[in-house]
Amino acid sequence: MRQFFRGIFVLLTLMTIPSVWAHTNPELDQSINTHYLQLMSAFNKLDIAQIDALYADNACYLPEGQNKAIIIGKDNILELHRSFFSRIKAKQARIEVDFRVIDRQITGQQVTDVGYFLVRFFPAPETGESTSEFAGKYVSVLEQNKDGIWQMMVDSSHRADPSLFFSAKPVDKLYYGESFSPLITMKE
Repeated sequence: MRQFFRGIFVLLTLMTIPSVWAHTNPELDQSINTHYLQLMSAFNKLDIAQIDALYADNACYLPEGQNKAIIIGKDNILELHRSFFSRIKAKQARIEVDFRVIDRQITGQQVTDVGYFLVRFFPAPETGESTSEFAGKYVSVLEQNKDGIWQMMVDSSHRADPSLFFSAKPVDKLYYGESFSPLITMKE
């Protein structure tokens, strides 16, 4: 019986080694972290073409809300982003986004990132409106395609208090955006 448990322990240890090796691969972490810079650029420029390259053709997006269906396929995900970008453009506003990855799991050719995002909305100056923000938490599963490019296969986001974004601690080698400091609201 003792040898059985020893065998199971060795087997479990061997099964986890590739994941540990992969996670200590700085080039892999950097490649995945670059994905966040591309997403930031796409949102900051309201550029749907940049988002197109980030999703796999058969990607799925799980939107926030109990009455919203899962969105399947890159074209449908792009339409969601196109609609969001159009609303921002129609208001002659702009947005900026940043991310903080708090966990990364690597298994073979898949990477699962968990973290927080923050979107800051800058209204057109003539509106007199203040800058506002909303935050969320997300899970993204990326997979390396046949050309070696990492693309999102599964994307999910849910609203969260901005304080969670700001209180997230950096994790070694994982993307940690520092574009924003907390908004200071003036009390009247």
